[in-house]
Amino acid sequence: MARIGIQLMMLKDHIAAEGVLPVLRRVRETGFDVVEVSQVPMTQQNVAAVEEARDSLGIEVAAISAKTSVPAGSEELTLQDHFDLHVEHARRLGTTMIRIGMMPLGAMASQEAFDAFAHEADEYARRLADEGISLSYHNHHVEFAKFGGATLLDQLREKAPHLRYEIDCHWVQRGGRDPERTLADFAGVLDLVHLKDFRIVLPSAETFEAMHAGDRDAFGDYWARDIVQFAEVGQGTLDWRPVIDQGIASGARHLLIEQDQTYGRDIFDSLAMSRDHLVSLGYESLITG
Repeated sequence: MARIGIQLMMLKDHIAAEGVLPVLRRVRETGFDVVEVSQVPMTQQNVAAVEEARDSLGIEVAAISAKTSVPAGSEELTLQDHFDLHVEHARRLGTTMIRIGMMPLGAMASQEAFDAFAHEADEYARRLADEGISLSYHNHHVEFAKFGGATLLDQLREKAPHLRYEIDCHWVQRGGRDPERTLADFAGVLDLVHLKDFRIVLPSAETFEAMHAGDRDAFGDYWARDIVQFAEVGQGTLDWRPVIDQGIASGARHLLIEQDQTYGRDIFDSLAMSRDHLVSLGYESLITG
C-alpha cells in the first residue's frame, strides 16, 4: 500500500535547534509517521536518532537523499566519495530508496555537462540496484528547459535508463506541464511523489503601498517573483484527488507533503492543514497506514 508522509527538509531548522528525536516526536503528534530525509546532516548522531525514532515512535523512513558530487571543499556526503556509507545509512534506517534532490548546477551549463551527469547518475543507480536500493531523481522546473529541442527530463530518462523518479507536482506545474499527465507518463519508473501545492496570490498591501508611493518596480517585482507561492495541500490550485490517484496507479510507494515556504505560518500548522485536506479527500488510511 502506498503511504503519505512528509519531507523533513521543511523541519531542518527545527532539527538544528532541537535535535532529531524531539522534532520527529512532534511529527508523530501532528499525525504522520512516514518521513523522507533531506537537508538533515547525516551525522552519526542524527542517523542514530532517526533509528531510535523508528524503534520508539514507529517512524518509517521513505527515502534518504544523496548528491552525486559537490564543489571542492564541501564536507557534504556524496555518492562519489561515500557510496558505501549511503548504503549503510539506507539499511540502518530501513529504506530501499535514495533520491537525488537536484542535478549539480554545472550540469546545466552545456549538453556535454548534462550528458556527463546523466551517465554518472545512471552508473550510481545501477550500482545501488545491485545493493537492492533504487535511486530516484527529483525534478524542479529547470528540467523542462531544453537542449537541442528535448527537455532535460526527457533526456535523463533516455540517457539514464537505470534511474527512477520522484515527481514534484508543484515544480511540474511551475514548469508548464500538467502533474496528473506527467505522473501517468512516468508509470513504471515512479517511486516517489511530492505533494506540494501551487498558489497564485494577489499583490500584498505592501506592494500597493509601494506603488502608490511611486515605486515603479513594485508591481514588476510582484509579477515576476511573488505572484506564485508554495502552498499547503488544498490551499492552492492543484486538483489533488486525480493527481494522487494517478501517482498511486503509476507505482508510487510514498507521497510526501512538502512546502518550501510557509510565509509566516508555523510549519506544524501548515502540515496539519495539509493533513486535514487529504483526510477530507478520503486518504486518511494512506497517512495512518
